[in-house]
Amino acid sequence: MRRRTVLSLEQALSLPYATLRFAQLGWRVIRIESTPSGDGLPGDPNRYIGAQVLDDDRRSYFLAPNVGKEAIALNLKAPEGQAVLHRLIRELEVDVFCCNTVPRRYRPLGIDYDTLVKIKPDLIWAGISALGPDYPDAPGYDPVIQAMVGYMELTGPADGPPTLSGVPLVDLKAGDEVYANVMLALAERAETGQGSRIDVSMLQAAASWLITTLPLLDFNCQPNEITRCGNEHRKFIPTNVYPTADGFIYVAIGSDVQWKRLTESPKFVSVANSVRVTNAGRHQEREAIHRDLAAVTRQYTTAALAADFREATIPHAPIHDIPAVRDMAAIAQHLTLTHLPDGRAIRMQPQAVDRAQSRQELAFPAKYGQHTASVLAEAGYAPAAIDDLLARGIAAAGPALQPRP
Repeated sequence: MRRRTVLSLEQALSLPYATLRFAQLGWRVIRIESTPSGDGLPGDPNRYIGAQVLDDDRRSYFLAPNVGKEAIALNLKAPEGQAVLHRLIRELEVDVFCCNTVPRRYRPLGIDYDTLVKIKPDLIWAGISALGPDYPDAPGYDPVIQAMVGYMELTGPADGPPTLSGVPLVDLKAGDEVYANVMLALAERAETGQGSRIDVSMLQAAASWLITTLPLLDFNCQPNEITRCGNEHRKFIPTNVYPTADGFIYVAIGSDVQWKRLTESPKFVSVANSVRVTNAGRHQEREAIHRDLAAVTRQYTTAALAADFREATIPHAPIHDIPAVRDMAAIAQHLTLTHLPDGRAIRMQPQAVDRAQSRQELAFPAKYGQHTASVLAEAGYAPAAIDDLLARGIAAAGPALQPRP
């Protein structure tokens, strides 16, 4: 099977995360960044965020989403730069072109679908934007969309302020939609021979996850059903985080049978009564139930409670910190890896799903413009022509940044 090639005008997280998933499959991913403009540091701003790991343009926040990719820099504001891009698409037999700039810039940069499909009719084009092409000026920032789409309204304690998720859910959801829809487009192309356009609205993609709240509006729901409820579940009682003698434990009672098993355990006999036998009854006494359970759980260690819950087949979990998550046997064996030039291993998040063809180890992220000259040469540019493009600022090979001492 021919190796797929993805050309991606990308920055920040949403699209780099999507193309990381392609790199994990062993596809060739070439990320495009802008040439230096004189305003700020060159290329993706995320290159310069976080601790200095190796050199100035590959800091800690940039690493994990950008392993396994090549990096080039083009000036797409110039017609000559657009001509280079179009030649790359044709000569490298690019399968997928992606971008996550605001839609009003598609045509001025020569990256719009109508332009690129004339160059390669079977090209799959995918763009991520805040609200889709009908809102061409809206910038797409994860926290802004979390606020706009109601995630912050649904997150945090009931008596506290709206709260951001601890994970950039909207960025990652948008990236996953690019990944999934490109796969669908490839399957369709295999049947029809035609390319396709994919527009991912971060807002719409995020709203698709409101499956447990938004439809309730047409059922005359109570206000407390569609707002913050802390660590509780809005429907199943009791589901919450409870204090223990040495930390916290999460307990989820999802049925009356599970409640019965819980209250038959010697430690929890005292929390049972005739009203609480059904979930509807437990709703009537939810606050009292949480108080009664917490009064029991805080007397015992997390491990002791977990042992009881396992015996009673009660869904539960300790509240792991991130180091503990990395050390879990079910996670540790699936971690992906990259290596610093000196050989030190960097452990990263696992792939979403293991596949026999996918790569568990990927090359360390490329420096800004590291592959510009080699990719241009592959597209048929002679050395003198490459030097000319670099000299005129149509392409950039990156500044000579020094390694950390």
